[in-house]
Amino acid sequence: MRERQAPATIRRLLVANRGEIASRVIRTAREMDIATVAVFSDADADAPFIHEADQAVRLPGRAPADTYLRGDLVIEAALRTGADAIHPGYGFLSENADFARACAESGLIFVGPPPEVIDAMGSKIAAKELMAAAGVPVLPGITIDDHADLDAAALSRRVAAEIGFPVLVKAAYGGGGRGMRVVRSEAELLEAVTSARREAKSAFGDGTVFLERYVDSPRHIEVQIFGDWHGNLVHLFERECSIQRRYQKIIEEAPSPAVDDTLREELGRAAVAAGKAIGYVGAGTVEFILEADGRFSFLEVNTRLQVEHPVTEMITGLDLVRLQLLVAEGRPLPEEVLNARISGHAVEARLYAEDVTAGFLPATGRVHHFTVPDLPGVRVDAGIQASGEVSVHYDPMIAKIIAHGSTRDEACRRLARALDETRLHGVVSNRELLIGILREPEFRAGRIDTGYLTRHDPAALAASREDPAAVAVHALAAALAGQAERRSRSSVLSTLPSGWRNVDNGPQFTTFQVAGSATGGIEVRYRLRPHGGLDAEVAGVPMGDTVLRSATPNRVDLEIDGVRRVITVHSVDGVFYVDSSLGSTTLQEIPRFPEPDPQTIPGSLLAPMPGTVVRIAAQPGDFVEAGSPIVVLEAMKMEHSVSAPSAGRVTEIGVSVGRQVEVGTVLAVVEEHPTEERA
Repeated sequence: MRERQAPATIRRLLVANRGEIASRVIRTAREMDIATVAVFSDADADAPFIHEADQAVRLPGRAPADTYLRGDLVIEAALRTGADAIHPGYGFLSENADFARACAESGLIFVGPPPEVIDAMGSKIAAKELMAAAGVPVLPGITIDDHADLDAAALSRRVAAEIGFPVLVKAAYGGGGRGMRVVRSEAELLEAVTSARREAKSAFGDGTVFLERYVDSPRHIEVQIFGDWHGNLVHLFERECSIQRRYQKIIEEAPSPAVDDTLREELGRAAVAAGKAIGYVGAGTVEFILEADGRFSFLEVNTRLQVEHPVTEMITGLDLVRLQLLVAEGRPLPEEVLNARISGHAVEARLYAEDVTAGFLPATGRVHHFTVPDLPGVRVDAGIQASGEVSVHYDPMIAKIIAHGSTRDEACRRLARALDETRLHGVVSNRELLIGILREPEFRAGRIDTGYLTRHDPAALAASREDPAAVAVHALAAALAGQAERRSRSSVLSTLPSGWRNVDNGPQFTTFQVAGSATGGIEVRYRLRPHGGLDAEVAGVPMGDTVLRSATPNRVDLEIDGVRRVITVHSVDGVFYVDSSLGSTTLQEIPRFPEPDPQTIPGSLLAPMPGTVVRIAAQPGDFVEAGSPIVVLEAMKMEHSVSAPSAGRVTEIGVSVGRQVEVGTVLAVVEEHPTEERA
């Protein structure tokens, strides 16, 4: 029998996390009249959560290993500021049993389950054994220790005998898709395990992985559980988390459209049994895979609050962070938790800084503008604001946008509209993909599983709402706004309308490059006629009957062929971010007299993002096939392979392991050399 937490009152809480996570915890703590302390790295020195807290303590450094993962520095900050408790958020130290013990030894309340529970579930291997003993269905698996020597032939034989292909390789200590690989053949096995171990070691400090039977395209269902020190343990229904990319969730919802009352009862019973088997206290999540025939199997227990917890809050009316703090104080779960009911439906979308068309490549940079419309039933949990920076050191999630409705369809419609009207300038994002998914018929019908983004091309979904006229209209608006901005800075011509000329000669023109497009520049030509009429053509195509109602540097009111639109424009250093009912377009103005570009050696492989070189897979003189990995970068805790675009010979490696590189750094040079010419 575990020892009951002694009753205590939390007066000051240190939040050992960053971004939207820290902001979320601080918001509830303030409502409970609990003072808050933030900790921050040098990379987060101007982040919003610092100013939301009552106090903040600097953790010198930028990388997580030097800052947010330093439990000793976090505890020192808590003691220095007189905190009673530490909330670890989710990620970083939230599932670190040693940190939880260190908090207790320092006289601090750890807002989470007891250390022995974290220990039991911290290893996915031990967790599966415990669940099997408790009667929870599990999948067969194999463990590969962090330091175990790998023999490709022996490993393949064991997998074939005990599991069978395909198999899923997973980090034993951690989650979030880090260290996860699907292996469909013996030829892929060794490289997948080696890479997964390396990524797991970097993200979680332990490279132990395990292999289990891979179920093709199941649903990913998780059940929220909550326990207290008084013997109460309940479930708060399920969440559907099947829409994933790179094994990370991007859209979650509650309840699941695939779960009826009978299955909900079975899942809840299994989740509670799992919690009781380990004496669970606090907020936790039991994750399952659900097969098409209704069978479900245990995946893991996350001994913390989940990123997607808001959808559970919105369908139950409960504040899960408040409940965490009450339980940490030793109080029993309130009646509204013990008798929780589902009300309506909630859907959450994770807005990431990433390039969907480049295989979800994480993006970095400064956010110049970020707004989400204030709509009924819509909630925003954001960790960044205008002028904030998406750093290479952390996860690229910008915000979570959540919508609640009386039905699933209503919630999806609200969320799609909120995303449609969201304005995000400065970094490329997955916003268009999220909108495309939410409006796609199969998703709206609830026919989803973890293979959804395999069946549906993400790039096509992201482009599904593109209007053919958008680029032309937006390019014209950008040209007019740019001209208005230049006139506003002129002491002589500032009161004249954009496009006005005192001599009726040739039209004005501007040339743009569409961001992310490999095509050439788009030339915009225009000339203002009396009474607002506008002669305009874009890329040589006339714009039709066009009337310019007004133009300022940030707003253009245009009427084209009788259809009037207000178009907003935001420009930074020659980049124009244009938004209207047609969608959003980012345009780079091409200077009329550009500086000559530096010459790059043909065959150069350039770094697609800032990152650290963690592996070099080829050496000068090696012949490689098209698609062969040459250099592996780590950015935002994920590995990204830079591969040979065609068969050839490596003539140069321009980097070394451990080197930090910027976008555009020449990593290697591969001289094209067809295979048949090598003999």
